Amino acid sequence: MENDEEQDVAGDLLVILRHGPHGSSWLREGLDAALVAAAFGRRVTLLFMGEGVTALVPGQQRGPLGQKGTAPTLEMLEMYDIDSLLVEAEALSRLGLDGDELMLSPRRVEAAALPGLTACHSLVLTF
Repeated sequence: MENDEEQDVAGDLLVILRHGPHGSSWLREGLDAALVAAAFGRRVTLLFMGEGVTALVPGQQRGPLGQKGTAPTLEMLEMYDIDSLLVEAEALSRLGLDGDELMLSPRRVEAAALPGLTACHSLVLTF
């Protein structure tokens, strides 16, 4: 990511979502943290990495043991002015996903840009 792009996503809080929507509560907890921070006026950037990218696949159902899906929460991001959405390009490729088939429109980020991305945020949370 070039310096101009880093400026576009620079903000108070970077939330890195590395876990899939089912099997643990990490993804939901990360999204909740982002929503709470945004509700209190923080500028939030979300970065979907690794298995976290699968949260962006449309049409997901409830998980095992009645786990809630994350689609309703993702649909609320715009309402909370969370519009800086990023996705790890390598994870998309590894999982055989195309950015056009995701339920949101995140900007692709190459792995080489991740250190600069974390450096331009005052707070980074990883879930």
